[in-house]
Amino acid sequence: MLKACADALWDAYDLAMLDLDGVVYVGRDAVPGAADHLARARAAGMRLAFVTNNAARPPAVVAEHLTELGIEAEPGDVVTSAQAAARLLASMLEAGSRVFVIGGDGLFEALEEQGLVPTQKFDDDPAAVVSGYHRKLAWGTVSDGAILVGRGLPWVASNTDRSVPTPRGTGPGNGMLVEVVSRFTGVTPTVAGKPMAPLFEETVLRVSGRRPLVVGDRLDTDIEGATNTGHDSLLVLTGVTGLAELVAAAPDLRPTYLASDLAGLGVPHPEVEQSEGDAARCGGWTALVDRGRLVVTGGGAGDDWWRAAAVAAWQHLDTSGTPCAVDGVSAPSTVSP
Repeated sequence: MLKACADALWDAYDLAMLDLDGVVYVGRDAVPGAADHLARARAAGMRLAFVTNNAARPPAVVAEHLTELGIEAEPGDVVTSAQAAARLLASMLEAGSRVFVIGGDGLFEALEEQGLVPTQKFDDDPAAVVSGYHRKLAWGTVSDGAILVGRGLPWVASNTDRSVPTPRGTGPGNGMLVEVVSRFTGVTPTVAGKPMAPLFEETVLRVSGRRPLVVGDRLDTDIEGATNTGHDSLLVLTGVTGLAELVAAAPDLRPTYLASDLAGLGVPHPEVEQSEGDAARCGGWTALVDRGRLVVTGGGAGDDWWRAAAVAAWQHLDTSGTPCAVDGVSAPSTVSP
């Protein structure tokens, strides 16, 4: 269930591990208010790490994009699943080993940083295979990499996200490629990205922080990853998670805190009071599940509406085993004024 925090989160935690798409930006555009909220968090003394499962872009490219959006960022502030995958491989292989890359520039740069030699030549006698998202990936490269995996080479995947945002809409992500190679070879890769631990460990190693907070918009990568690694989390509602997904979240997919957007870093988080049955109260709102349907009454701040609704819905789910219905429920805007 949601926790209360008497202090602003940027005072309670010293590192924000921020997902990018759906949290800081959507596509090429910043989430409204994100630059200001992050500048205030940094001014309050919170370290900011921009953490992405997308292995395609090197950190310098991501930092340049953030800077264009008015968000202060250096390459060292960006941590990618490619970097986490490369460190995993470096722990398994001798320095100078060749690694066959089913992917692009992000993986090439990360491997070189770890003293490994990336290649896409089948006959280069690679010692392992690494795979990650790359929009212009050639099928021949996928085929050669799959054959090498099938011959027994160690295989590390940057992540298993089934979808990825593109300028044309949502497209198939690296998880779909992993599934193809895995079905062909019968091999399951070691995964570096969220929701697994290596990317979070890589972030703390590079940026440092004793009290990290995971900030994300996805329940099955950001929030589950926080649960897996024992970190507290803040779910923001500017990305892919809506009311239907939120009320159906299993316990390991539930965030520690909930806010409309990154403004949630700079405020205390109130307690959600629970009473008999499914009722939950936060601010001026009361939420309960009546005959299987979510009902929220009262008034007040929009974030408190979402908090009350989430807790009531989760209590009902844990008791009945069935998510409540939310069709026709009018939720407040998910962008702070």
